Amino acid sequence: MSRLAARHILLGITGGIAAYKCCELVRQLRREGAEVQVLMTPAAAAFVTPLSLQAVSGRPVRTDLLDPSAEAAMGHIELARWGEVLLVAPASADALARLAQGHANDLLSTCYLAFDGPKFLAPAMNQAMWRAPATGRNVAQLEADGATVLGPASGSQACGDEGPGRMIEPADLVQALEAWASARGDSSPSPWAGRHVVITAGPTREALDPVRYLTNKSSGQQGFALAEAAVAAGARVTLITGPVSLPTPAGVTRIDVEAAQDMLTAAEAACADADLCVAVAAVADYRVAEVATQKLKRQDGVPLTLTLVPNPDIIATLAAQRGSRARPVLVAFAAETENVLAHARSKRSKKGVDFVVANDVSRADIGFNSEENCVTVLGPSGETALPKMSKRALSTQLLQEFASALTP
Repeated sequence: MSRLAARHILLGITGGIAAYKCCELVRQLRREGAEVQVLMTPAAAAFVTPLSLQAVSGRPVRTDLLDPSAEAAMGHIELARWGEVLLVAPASADALARLAQGHANDLLSTCYLAFDGPKFLAPAMNQAMWRAPATGRNVAQLEADGATVLGPASGSQACGDEGPGRMIEPADLVQALEAWASARGDSSPSPWAGRHVVITAGPTREALDPVRYLTNKSSGQQGFALAEAAVAAGARVTLITGPVSLPTPAGVTRIDVEAAQDMLTAAEAACADADLCVAVAAVADYRVAEVATQKLKRQDGVPLTLTLVPNPDIIATLAAQRGSRARPVLVAFAAETENVLAHARSKRSKKGVDFVVANDVSRADIGFNSEENCVTVLGPSGETALPKMSKRALSTQLLQEFASALTP
């Protein structure tokens, strides 16, 4: 497992030709399993577009200091709390000067000031600007304040000069962050190391006849993201999924099913030795009482009447089978379109689960097939509202919430 897996990295990009290298930097960081949130200054956007960086990071690029979509419109605080490490690359001469003096007149400088974790700076500028006494004073001040300066490298520059001032290569920056992660480590092993995590994902299909079925809009993205995060945390993962088009995350044991009854059978077998079972799947509540053996034919002017019967409630069945035992920890997802928290509270009580993760799927920005999600976790210690984030980042947060219920 990569040392950067599931790490939250804030990447601040300032104005300079080296900004074009940041697409490759983000790609390499994500390949190592890191979550990368890009912050750009207006000058940076002149060299590389936010859309390009959004495409490679999988997250909307943040550029505005006062962002109405941010939590309480205080994006710099939200980001500072989310990130584990802050890397500014490229760090222009102007950026070094403003950060050294504590300026806070754009999103990046304000987030830098509010961030109290480790900070890395990758300078990039003309060789004469790098050698200027003012730049030396600014770098010395930043290092005295606790920042780590990476580079710069020497070589030919875009302006035609030769000398120090080139931003070090993306691979070198990734290596520096890996060294930080390795040195940082954790005071204790991951609570998921060696644990067995079972996850259901995607929709189910309930046959009407040989060619038709009942289903729903679930894409499976959240369940697959959770499986990926659990593997990164050291767990052994069994992913039971309905029909989706997503690739299997590395290291995950995948079981493909169609109907709700098939999913229940697979979940019962997998949960025999599980430490955690998370029911993310959008399971059809009903199936037809009798599946037609031949294709149902249309009769003009004649309504078609279907008799539906309830499907098994998978997570409630697992809770009943668990009884008074502590394992596995059981989590239900509640995808609601109204009265979200009220329905979630009722669901947790009725189903006998440890946690319910509630989200409003009527919202276009976090509903089915969205790249992001925003949920409230209802658990033994109360209710925790998590801000909107990528489904992969959310999965890491959810595992931290669920770990509180694990037993030795």
